[in-house]
Amino acid sequence: MPITVNLDVMLIKRKMKSKELAQKIGITTANLSILKSGKAKAIRFSTLEAICEALECQPSDILEYKP
Repeated sequence: MPITVNLDVMLIKRKMKSKELAQKIGITTANLSILKSGKAKAIRFSTLEAICEALECQPSDILEYKP
């Protein structure tokens, strides 16, 4: 898939665990894991917004296009 999810990188930069992020944004750790692995087919803007707010980052810090 040409869209790469760099959520792990941002979690490391912010010294935050997946479980903590999932609790902050109100999704299950299983759904966060699917997103982190790049297996998700879509992401809601509200979820992306919550992730960016919690990690103090921009969407481009999380999602990257690689042709």
